[in-house]
Amino acid sequence: MRQPPRPRQPSTAATTRPARRSAGPVTGSVPKAPTGAVPKARAAGGRRRPASTAVVPVRPAPAAPDSPATGPTGRVSTAMADRLAERSAMRRHRAWRRLLGWALALVVLAGLAWAAFWSPVLALEPRHVAVSGAGGTVDGDAVREILVSEEGVPLPRLDTVALRAEILALRGVKDVRIARSWPHGLDVVVTERVPVAAVPDGGRYVLLDAEGVRVGTRDAVPAKLPEVAVPLDDGSALALQSALRVLAALPPGLSKQVASVSADTQDDVETVLREGQSIQWGGSGQLALKVEIVSMLRKVEPDAAVIDVSSPELPVTR
Repeated sequence: MRQPPRPRQPSTAATTRPARRSAGPVTGSVPKAPTGAVPKARAAGGRRRPASTAVVPVRPAPAAPDSPATGPTGRVSTAMADRLAERSAMRRHRAWRRLLGWALALVVLAGLAWAAFWSPVLALEPRHVAVSGAGGTVDGDAVREILVSEEGVPLPRLDTVALRAEILALRGVKDVRIARSWPHGLDVVVTERVPVAAVPDGGRYVLLDAEGVRVGTRDAVPAKLPEVAVPLDDGSALALQSALRVLAALPPGLSKQVASVSADTQDDVETVLREGQSIQWGGSGQLALKVEIVSMLRKVEPDAAVIDVSSPELPVTR
């Protein structure tokens, strides 16, 4: 048996129908349903349909602004592409300019190298060759002949080391300095070996410097040079070197007065002055002290015939 339906009771809650979503943007607020209104029940079996909640419509998001690459009509803009093409062209232009600069620099360097090393622009000319310091024991013409043989060779290619070695091989040359005088000349300074003694050798006299190097040969003893009575053989080499060291240590005023030098051994060197005074030096040690003592004794005892400083601590005059 069907139960009688329950009596309807008025609802105290206000209900509203769901608002339909508008096709366009919603600009106003959602209207509220009037209070006290009760919707019609649509549920079957006499049951009341629950009231639906109000749905707030969602406002559509505004359209995104036009991107830099697109215009207002949606077409791709050519400004960015033009800018990229311009930058690429500038990079290519800079690369070509850099390449052209390097090429020009290489051409210039090649031209300068050819002008300096192979062209006659810097060639040696004999009239610009200056030789100084020769003419005593060194033949200046022989030095100039060696230098002039390189006529026409550019100065950068001139082998000054080989020229110096060739000049040093000449007799009487102690040292030589060669400097390029741009653009076509050479400045050559020769240091001659100065003879300090004449040593008899088979009827002639060999001129020796302080190092025992042969400077030249003469038929007679040159003026102002002492004669060294020491044979030129291997057995007397030490005695000759000791005698030459003594001569080289003498001051100019005293060395000019030496007439002869003798040395039986390396520790028995004796010099005879032109006035006849004899000075016995002994060996070649302590020469500075010995020279000072001799100078003092010659002033104190000018009439002494012999001055013996072989032992400088105990000098003897007689």
